[in-house]
Amino acid sequence: MTKKDGGTLVIIGGAEDKTGECEILREFFSLAGGRKSRLNVLSTASEDPEAGDQYRRIFLDMGAEEVRVLAVQNRKEANQAQFFRFFDDNSGIFFTGGDQLRITGILGGSILGTALHRAYVTGAIVAGTSAGASAMSETMLVGGLDDATPKKEIIRMAPGLGLLNGVVVDQHFAQRGRIGRLLAAVAHNPYILGVGIDEDTAIVVRESGSFKVIGSGAVTVIDGKQVSHSNVSESDSDQSLALTDVCLHLLARDYGFHLKERYVMMPGTKEENK
Repeated sequence: MTKKDGGTLVIIGGAEDKTGECEILREFFSLAGGRKSRLNVLSTASEDPEAGDQYRRIFLDMGAEEVRVLAVQNRKEANQAQFFRFFDDNSGIFFTGGDQLRITGILGGSILGTALHRAYVTGAIVAGTSAGASAMSETMLVGGLDDATPKKEIIRMAPGLGLLNGVVVDQHFAQRGRIGRLLAAVAHNPYILGVGIDEDTAIVVRESGSFKVIGSGAVTVIDGKQVSHSNVSESDSDQSLALTDVCLHLLARDYGFHLKERYVMMPGTKEENK
């Protein structure tokens, strides 16, 4: 239960600061090489072809060497031969928000999608905000009821980009009251970790399979591996779920978590800083 071999992931809960200190965006910029960074902003999640322009301006203002915006809007575009080695010289790739199904539906199995995976495996930093965050995992949440009692049919799930295994990510977490739907996702398969990320908050997932929290909010980790009872298989669609012995962690800035070994890393520990 960890990320696949490759670069670092920066998974953002949405609504990150873009006008002040820009802590999260600066972290991505720094990890991707700072003033030597060559970045690509993918706005595929949005139907607005200009959705990536704001991020391009931000990263250029920070001093990036090059920032390109790629607004691929359909699979025909994504399968153009010119994209085969499109990311080879990129140190960072950034997914904007929108609809995560547009990301997977357009990029999945395409020439551009294959190029993305190759860039990641060879060390590029990949970041995503909001829908771009949800799409990072092997299985992603694509919809569900906010502020709802956990029930087995309050969520919709689909295959994601597959950069993060054994984890389901939800975004805008505290702001939209999404703990019920993340609990429902974990109930479907308690082996999967549920990670809920607040707005203006991110996790930086390293090659070791551990992450560190940055930003102004919190990250909720739901670990259902030790669940002793669940009624998910026999419950009706409108019946509340029952889960016993669920483990929940609430992590603030500088706390960390090891996704494979499933333990919290306190601020300042050597392992947390790896």
